[in-house]
Amino acid sequence: MNTLSRRCFLECAACGFGSIALQAMLADVARAAQNPLAGREPHFAPRAKRVIFLFMAGGPSQHDLFVPKPRLVRDQGQRVGVTNLPRGIPVGTEKFLTLGPAAGFAPRGQSGAMISNLLPHLAGVADDLCFLHGMQVDNPAHDLATLQFNTGVINEVRPSMGAWASYGLGTENANLPSYISIFAGSDVRDRGSAFLPAAHQGTVIGNIPKDPKESAIRYLNDPQTTHDAQRRQIDLVQAMNRRLLSRVVEDRVMEGVMDSFELAFRMQAETPKLVDLSGESPETLKAYGVDGKATDKNARACLLARRLCEAGVRFVQVSIGGWDHHGNIRDALPKTCAEADQPVAALIADLKTRGLLDETLVVWSGEFGRTPWSQDLSGTAPIETHGREHQPESFTAFLAGGGVRSGFSFGQTDEFGYQVIEGRVHIHDLHATILHLLGLDHERLTYRHAGRDYRLTDVYGNVVHEIIA
Repeated sequence: MNTLSRRCFLECAACGFGSIALQAMLADVARAAQNPLAGREPHFAPRAKRVIFLFMAGGPSQHDLFVPKPRLVRDQGQRVGVTNLPRGIPVGTEKFLTLGPAAGFAPRGQSGAMISNLLPHLAGVADDLCFLHGMQVDNPAHDLATLQFNTGVINEVRPSMGAWASYGLGTENANLPSYISIFAGSDVRDRGSAFLPAAHQGTVIGNIPKDPKESAIRYLNDPQTTHDAQRRQIDLVQAMNRRLLSRVVEDRVMEGVMDSFELAFRMQAETPKLVDLSGESPETLKAYGVDGKATDKNARACLLARRLCEAGVRFVQVSIGGWDHHGNIRDALPKTCAEADQPVAALIADLKTRGLLDETLVVWSGEFGRTPWSQDLSGTAPIETHGREHQPESFTAFLAGGGVRSGFSFGQTDEFGYQVIEGRVHIHDLHATILHLLGLDHERLTYRHAGRDYRLTDVYGNVVHEIIA
């Protein structure tokens, strides 16, 4: 019995669990030891089986997309001033200019959710969305806020939420990774597994080829070696690895490499079929915007995300960049919206049509939002060419499917759109809620490392029950 098994045995005995419960727990531990991606039972009945995380890298402006504030329209171009400002505004803010929205708004669907005219396709699925208008993170820097959004911390190497979901539930398809990151950023920590078994880290798809003969995952195929020869090579290498592992007893890195060899070999047959979009109907390709001048890249990513979820991938992350508008937001934001709006809306509609939305949680968010005041990079430009600064104090995210309330808005900011005055959702709370919807108790999903139990939410986080259907 290994160390983890002995610990589980002692804890079960101390708690007085019956022999059936003990045997089930030890069997679960044994399966995990043999295969880190083996399916595991959730803590309670889940509302969602999988997650698609649409990460809007750069920080979308909630003031221009989802949260119209009459004060910003009224005071457009005027100095923020020193009166009637919310508490916590940084020193010097009073010198900046108030900046109104880049486009008009309208209430959408039966829910009446306010959505910008820049997002006409998302407006069409408004009644499927659950808005969080009181989101918060702790750091105004892109890299650190992104790290916290993905891992829960800003200054350590910790497992990403995709890795935690994989660790907690395993995979639904043994021939595919349980966690895939499409168009991932350069920071490997954002999709890493840290001290969790290496099998739980995100597998990166950096390019979605139009030719299905090309591999979407680097180094997956070896066209110079036959299938049987590759199998013999892997068997030889694995035999030597097992021999070495028997001498060192435990080596997480080596175990992860051994697992990756086997998974990569199985993926050679499975992955090309998934990445080949030619089998989709012309209507589906058109709905996503495949081959569209502005939409093609994100359309292929969102469509692939749906196909991966259908195939049993537990956690799919799609990064959509271009939201960092420090300058000229009135010209730049419409272009970014045109690239993302149709593919994202089509994904939600497609999941719903196929009966997958109820069991798939879609999460849309950037690492933070943007300020209600303008930013002039040159110092002399007219306000029409200004942008917005970073704002971690409040921003908007939305969820869809997976057990959340549809056509619902939660949270509110002050009249200036800066401080959360109702329905605050810190990133720890969002993480706790995502795990809860997957049937995982964020306080029980832990991993022993360096002498203590770690979890995604650290010592924080509360499930936002108000948004659960």
